[in-house]
Amino acid sequence: MSVPVFLPRIMEIGADASLRLPDVLGTLGCRRPLIVTDQVMVKLGQAQRLHDILAARGIDSEIFAETVPEPTAASIQAGVKRLREGDFDSIVALGGGSPIDSAKAMAILARYGGQIRDYCFPRQVHEAGLPLIAVPTTAGTGSEVTRFTIITDETTDEKLLCAGMGFMPVAALIDYKLTLSLPARTTADTGIDALTHAIEAYVSRKANPYSDSQALAAMAYLGPNLIKAYRNGQDEAAREAMMIGATLAGIAFSSASVALVHGMSRPIGAFFHVPHGLSNAMLLPSVTAWSLHSALPRYAECARAIGAAQPGDDDAVAGDRLIEFLRKVNAELSVPTLAEFGVDRAHFHQVVATMAEQALASGSPGNNPQVPDVDQMITLYRALWD
Repeated sequence: MSVPVFLPRIMEIGADASLRLPDVLGTLGCRRPLIVTDQVMVKLGQAQRLHDILAARGIDSEIFAETVPEPTAASIQAGVKRLREGDFDSIVALGGGSPIDSAKAMAILARYGGQIRDYCFPRQVHEAGLPLIAVPTTAGTGSEVTRFTIITDETTDEKLLCAGMGFMPVAALIDYKLTLSLPARTTADTGIDALTHAIEAYVSRKANPYSDSQALAAMAYLGPNLIKAYRNGQDEAAREAMMIGATLAGIAFSSASVALVHGMSRPIGAFFHVPHGLSNAMLLPSVTAWSLHSALPRYAECARAIGAAQPGDDDAVAGDRLIEFLRKVNAELSVPTLAEFGVDRAHFHQVVATMAEQALASGSPGNNPQVPDVDQMITLYRALWD
């Protein structure tokens, strides 16, 4: 049985790949890009740097820096308005998953109109939006190589999954040097996000030989380097490995889909504004432990690829060592509990059933080796307080 594989048309990977932006725009026949980013990239000077690189080659661009963490339906409308009024022929998305996801939604809405809910799953959006060039600055989401975007409907506190070729960037410039200035907390959260992508792609019910090869390679890069990059942000070898691993993990889950951790993570972010990678980290050890014996050989292989288990360890030992590794990573990276993050326990328990229903409706839990019902997800959510 064949599986579809979708990738950007152009990929530049390695040190200074971002300098290739003018040439990539030229290849695509684009001359008037809007740089979609956030205030962090403005303060770090990265947005102006791209603007200047383009200006030096006679390419007129402008900067839109009003994207927000965990983008909402309302937050992308200002960008859509700017695109429509400014005669832009393309978008350059600079930043982590939030600016890139925002830009994906803007590219479709600017061309076709409507509201983002019109384009959410189960609809598959294959119509081409404005050409989008993704320049990631975190080693985490893999959004630069995926056909998905996540936008929150703030009127219902629901995270909307949108999918289809229309959301795939036409080009990705993957420059690990852009991650050297990342703070430790962001390095941790985005790195665990990437690790979650790789693990869930490998154990997904939609896993296939192609996604397996990408997921295993991703874990081999991510496992030994996540804590190194967290402890020393200037470790270029660790940063490069994390960037490659995150991209490979993005390719893997774009082919195989994510599973229960992501399904349960999205409502935590929507209701309590916990960053996506951080909510993944909160869930990953306990959800993996709950799922372990439904796909023990697969989880054991994850442990070996990450370096948590030795090649000669049997599956039971390797599975146990995977759970130990995930708990150790959370401790080393100072992942907070929900209470430490500031989530109100009473409010959490008030909305937990709704969260479980939204998680199930997203489709991701159905890819898990052990598929939960709503009651089981409620139990898993409540266990985060134990």
